[in-house]
Amino acid sequence: MDNIAKKLLELVADWKGEPTKSAFNIREDSECAGRQNTENVRIESKTDRPGIDIIVKNNTKGEKIYIPALVTHSGVKDLVYNDFYIGENADVTIVAGCGVNSDGCDGAEHNGIHRFFLEKNARVVYVEKHIGMGEGTGERIINPQTYIEAAEDSYMEMETTQIKGVDSTKRFSKAILQDRAKLVIKEKIMTHGKQYAETSFEVDLNGTDSSAHLVSRSVARDDSKQLFLSKVNGNAKCAGHSECDAIIMDNGCVSAIPEISANCVDAALIHEAAIGKIAGEQLIKLMTLGLTEKEAETRIVEGFLE
Repeated sequence: MDNIAKKLLELVADWKGEPTKSAFNIREDSECAGRQNTENVRIESKTDRPGIDIIVKNNTKGEKIYIPALVTHSGVKDLVYNDFYIGENADVTIVAGCGVNSDGCDGAEHNGIHRFFLEKNARVVYVEKHIGMGEGTGERIINPQTYIEAAEDSYMEMETTQIKGVDSTKRFSKAILQDRAKLVIKEKIMTHGKQYAETSFEVDLNGTDSSAHLVSRSVARDDSKQLFLSKVNGNAKCAGHSECDAIIMDNGCVSAIPEISANCVDAALIHEAAIGKIAGEQLIKLMTLGLTEKEAETRIVEGFLE
């Protein structure tokens, strides 16, 4: 790995390249740059298209799996299909960040299509950081898609973060939940310049006592634009909550379009959306403590995105 790849790996996966006993697959510029299996986690290359299958054995506990993807040069348009098969009663953490670097006038792009199949009582925490960097003028593009099929009593938590450097992103997540399955999605996005970010969530709550909690927190600065779409379908006795909180600064623009459909008399669904600028009293309070206006804005934004 060159220094750019090492830097991206550290930023998106909090991994400095030191030896690890964890299972991992590192994808760099559409190729496998390293792979390791464990007794309980097997990673295999697909034979019909680019990507991998990650198979987690039943009853696996406490393992961390790294699946980062890196694009280190302009002119690379990466497409990958990753399927995760999480065994019954397994409990794992998956780190699957993506970093793109533009060093020229052509774009650097990653498109990741991830499918999760959770067996009964499986538990997954999925951490995904997206970042763009480089001195090139080409666009830095990341378009992730996530599909989830959650069996009875399973749990999946997604923590997705995109704070800087990505010029364009379209993020799509769809989930189907069976009895007592639970999905939690926590998204944090900040855009600046003329960047564009689009998020779309769609959840089918098909199982009795299934639940979903979707939260997006975002900041749009300069002339950037964001679009938030969410659709929660309550098809059984279930609970669903969709929330979008956004701060707009400068000439930023945020649109939020939440939708809930109760197709069962016992479906309990809530949607919330709040968009606005930083409150003046918040700035004044921090400035009275000695901060400049810019420092106060930075502190408020950091706290909001925590």
